[in-house]
Amino acid sequence: MMFIDPHVHMTSRTTDDYEAMAAAGVVALIEPSFWLGQPRTQVGSFQDYFSSLVGWEPFRASQFGIKHYCTIGLNSKEANNEALAEQVMELLPLYLHKENVVAIGEIGYDDQTPAEDKYFRAQLELAKELDMTVQVHTPHRDKKAGTIRSMEVCLEHGLDPANVIIDHNNEETVKEVLDRGFIAAFTIYPKTKMGNERMVAVVEKFGSDNIIVDSSADWGVSDPLAVPKTASLMLKRGISREDVVKTCYSNALKAFGKNGKMKESDWLHAEGINQTRLYNDNSVLRGQEPRVDSDKIS
Repeated sequence: MMFIDPHVHMTSRTTDDYEAMAAAGVVALIEPSFWLGQPRTQVGSFQDYFSSLVGWEPFRASQFGIKHYCTIGLNSKEANNEALAEQVMELLPLYLHKENVVAIGEIGYDDQTPAEDKYFRAQLELAKELDMTVQVHTPHRDKKAGTIRSMEVCLEHGLDPANVIIDHNNEETVKEVLDRGFIAAFTIYPKTKMGNERMVAVVEKFGSDNIIVDSSADWGVSDPLAVPKTASLMLKRGISREDVVKTCYSNALKAFGKNGKMKESDWLHAEGINQTRLYNDNSVLRGQEPRVDSDKIS
């Protein structure tokens, strides 16, 4: 089976993770821009980070046969530094038209402060202006209220729920999200939040329509193989292959592929891996023998 991980922070991961993901069947991924673990203090830090998401990281992924896309946005935690947030808002339009940018994200609420609300709304207006999909980060505290508030604000700004992915769902939010017509994504963690077993139970109860599985793997304790592992568990528990494909592949492709930048032919008809290629004179190999595929990846 082929898998898409539509929420994984590969900037925080190693080449070993890329190799393992490719071996497990991950053919494409989406890397949302997010908080790096400590606050950035100047707009140049955002500029360099966004540039890596549209430059170096897609190259690094390609060296292991994975197609890399990203979402660009001002994350909720750093929206609270309003002086810096204003500068980041001016920066965003320079990146949103890049070829691998498939949505504005991940944006939303953390502590649900007035500043977070202000910049969430500003980015929703930008998404509406540019006719872009939105990827919403729901707060880890006061989850249900924050999720409902996020959806209400999206509707208030006239966004089509079918173009909004509400992420970091759990059992107490999924029904509200699906009933309102939004797309429900679930971030699978090995120890906390949503786990593989709980995800299986969600699909058993709610089906596979408008439900997406992702890993959200980052610099913390997390698992970049969460999507294929969850798929395997679903199959073992008797969930149909069709439902597994929808939740771990095709729903993500449908949700994020609306602007035409992400399409199945990008990996079905991709050139083979060629690790002799460089990016700004840099290689990921560190002296290892480069892999060069004579055939196309299938």
